[in-house]
Amino acid sequence: MRSKDKIAYFYDGDVGSVYFGPNHPMKPHRLCMTHHLVLSYDLHKKMEIYRPHKAYPVELAQFHSADYVEFLHRITPDTQHLFSNELARYNLGEDCPVFDNLFEFCQIYAGGTIDAARRLNNKLCDIAINWAGGLHHAKKCEASGFCYINDLVLGILELLKHHARVLYIDIDVHHGDGVEEAFYFTDRVMTVSFHKFGDMFFPGTGDVKEVGEREGKFYAINVPLKDGIDDTSFNRLFKTIITKVVETYLPGVIVLQCGADSLAGDRLGCFNLSIDGHAECVRFVKKFNLPLLVTGGGGYTKENVARCWTVETGVLLDSELPNEIPENEYIKYFSPDFSLRIPNGHIENLNSKSYISTIKTQVLENLRCIQHAPNVQMQEVPPDFYIPDFDEDAQNPDERVDQHTQDKHIQRDDEYYEGDNDNDHNMDDV
Repeated sequence: MRSKDKIAYFYDGDVGSVYFGPNHPMKPHRLCMTHHLVLSYDLHKKMEIYRPHKAYPVELAQFHSADYVEFLHRITPDTQHLFSNELARYNLGEDCPVFDNLFEFCQIYAGGTIDAARRLNNKLCDIAINWAGGLHHAKKCEASGFCYINDLVLGILELLKHHARVLYIDIDVHHGDGVEEAFYFTDRVMTVSFHKFGDMFFPGTGDVKEVGEREGKFYAINVPLKDGIDDTSFNRLFKTIITKVVETYLPGVIVLQCGADSLAGDRLGCFNLSIDGHAECVRFVKKFNLPLLVTGGGGYTKENVARCWTVETGVLLDSELPNEIPENEYIKYFSPDFSLRIPNGHIENLNSKSYISTIKTQVLENLRCIQHAPNVQMQEVPPDFYIPDFDEDAQNPDERVDQHTQDKHIQRDDEYYEGDNDNDHNMDDV
């Protein structure tokens, strides 16, 4: 058991100021709400808080095609009408709209995950958190599912410079297709995704039969679930599979995507998980005492996203949080009861015991096909892009975010709402 974990937490207030549009379910403003809730519980006093660097185009092009990165850099809402062919080619449009400061938004959330990976690589922390990251659907040459740049792939590529094997775990309600696809042919990364599958649910991939190909065969694990799964079933299945995965694969580092759309009551989700049930996955993964990179992901009922990621920050810090939410900038979002926990959902659980047993058996059978962890001959470690070696003493103090002071308080009147489910107010006539 390690002595007290050293936690690095990455945040830039600018990431929460962008706006996907009036009727779009993705609200980056949820990141401001999360951060202020974290501050209100004084969790920032137990972590090192950093403002991430804005990832350079050449860093983004470590995975994405250079032409796609260049187009994201160039396109604006005012010029998009001139580029209808390119918009179609790169899948920009309704789900992935062009909005003001789109590229800077991508640079910040990707920079956070890349910085998190580098700090882990340099053994400057045990756990690194970037709630702005986790945009797992983006592909090499196109946007997908509200995701433009796949920060997770970029972070994993960084970790592969120092680690022979990286384990990626995804508990978003949607299949982690972009990450799986990026590493489908390699045994250097094992991807494990727990998600809703069937009924044309986005993105439509993630069947248990998808296991990887060539050198990557059996190194992609999919756990397809039906509507309404509850804490008990989900946690039991998660713990059984992840225990066997870690025992078999022997990863050097874990990346955990904590999409909060798997919570009960999510606008786009269909599971019955409570915040405690979701956070139990984080608690369990932490117990392996491996270097851990934690990101956000989906989550479309923003007050519950903020609750969830705050509780999970507490879990990573071994801090039990009182249920009564302290006064903070966004307190009105948590009315009427101002409590941190939310109840389980009431969607019918269509995951029968026999269905879960069948899935578990198939996954464990596939894992048995892996004889042993791959033996990777490590080459000389390539340099970090444009990033000087970390020197704690010489580090620019301006890069450290000091609680509220350097953090920009961003409040969007057009994202306040009344009533249930985080709907934009006064949008009925739009």
